[in-house]
Amino acid sequence: MPAKLRTIAALFMATTFACSAEMLGADSVAERWYTPDDVANGKALFLSHCASCHGSSAEGTTAWRTTDANGNYPPPPLNGSAHGWHHALSSLEQTITIGGAQYGGVMPGFGETLDEDEVRTTIAYFQSFWSNEIYARWQKVNNQ
Repeated sequence: MPAKLRTIAALFMATTFACSAEMLGADSVAERWYTPDDVANGKALFLSHCASCHGSSAEGTTAWRTTDANGNYPPPPLNGSAHGWHHALSSLEQTITIGGAQYGGVMPGFGETLDEDEVRTTIAYFQSFWSNEIYARWQKVNNQ
């Protein structure tokens, strides 16, 4: 193949790859703070302590913005489709540790049940459902 044709082919391939990566959101892929082992360990904890209210895939309830008859907010989704990504890691840890009453919810605190590492791996599990775009926004908003 002549040199000029190879150059044109190489430019075409590079441009195509760059456009494809952008369309797939590769430019928003952020390195996550947790490991696959953290997610696996967090899954067992989440399913044991959180899934009965937040759902096994952290999907929460559909009417999470509306208070119930007692004026309490139901469990929100933690899968990136609700407000959870607006909170810094320290706020997420605090909510799991002391509970959700401070935010108008009824979630119990798990500070007596889960240690600091277990709280973090639980967060890793539900953050694993977050899209790369949501995770990147979370990192930017919360300086993570």
